[in-house]
Amino acid sequence: MLLKRLSEAFGPSGQEQDVRAVLQEELNDYISEWKRDALGNLIAVKPASSGPRVMLAAHMDECGLMVTHVDGAGLLHFRKVGGLDDRVLVSKSVVVGKKRVAGVIGAKAIHLQKPQERTQVIPHNSLYIDIGAKSKEEALKMVNIGDYVVFDTKFGEFGTGMVKGKAFDDRAGCAVLAEVLKEDYSMPVYGAFTVQEEIGLRGAGVAAYAVDPDLAIVLEGTTCNDVSGADEHGYCTHLGGGPAITVMDASAISNKKMVAELVRLAEEHNIPYQFKRSITGGSDAGRINVSRDGVPVVVVSVPCRYIHSPVSVLQLSDFEHTIALVKLFLRSIEGGFRV
Repeated sequence: MLLKRLSEAFGPSGQEQDVRAVLQEELNDYISEWKRDALGNLIAVKPASSGPRVMLAAHMDECGLMVTHVDGAGLLHFRKVGGLDDRVLVSKSVVVGKKRVAGVIGAKAIHLQKPQERTQVIPHNSLYIDIGAKSKEEALKMVNIGDYVVFDTKFGEFGTGMVKGKAFDDRAGCAVLAEVLKEDYSMPVYGAFTVQEEIGLRGAGVAAYAVDPDLAIVLEGTTCNDVSGADEHGYCTHLGGGPAITVMDASAISNKKMVAELVRLAEEHNIPYQFKRSITGGSDAGRINVSRDGVPVVVVSVPCRYIHSPVSVLQLSDFEHTIALVKLFLRSIEGGFRV
């Protein structure tokens, strides 16, 4: 399953090469032209002689950690790469560096903590990664300063039509884009698998400048908070509700005509859909939207519980409906839809 291979791939911001390799292997029979830029964006080109230039984008990178210091006891100290919450770090299994060294994020045992420490979130700079080394010298034979770290999470199915795994933000979007690219279209389509979204949407701006699209669709794995303790009216999205269409977030305002066309197509073809009911956070749309003379954008997302954590959850029906809706939107552009 492509989503499984993408989820389990090692790919923090700036080290997306393993994710690129999975995508190229999956799509080589469908894509005749690939482009890759200096930042590492991977662009699949499906050329055509006429029609608007359509860019679809999904980011390959995930949040992770970086080793910044190894102490005398052989423990690795680190800083965060992307928006990870300190509360999700302690006691998690991780893999470190090119050798994929196994480790666990450790902290001072509760028996040794002062009373006030027991009521506080342990900050990441008080944590460390234990790789089983007995000294700094032994540790440095296995890892290097500057090595990236990601959670060691295995993908799996559970419940009824649910899957769990790491990095669904945005490997879910990458998997949707890959499936969409397996079909042929009468207008030029550019599938941009972007880098470094989690540290400032960096790759998307470069990719959009190179593609110079007439319109763009950003595919994401987005926040879903339909859980205990959250009021239903405050849900950002909910599992089983279908693809989430963004009207506005902190980075961009979606084009109204594109939003309306997605809604029309979903209702006409009985595809469940929902609006993302939060304007916090952002996506690659924020950079694509302001590229060159400006690009009309819309964001379509797969709802995912617990993003930016060691394990996320999504419902496969939402994933499949997102693929179906995006394909219909491209067919609509073929049929004459224009912004």
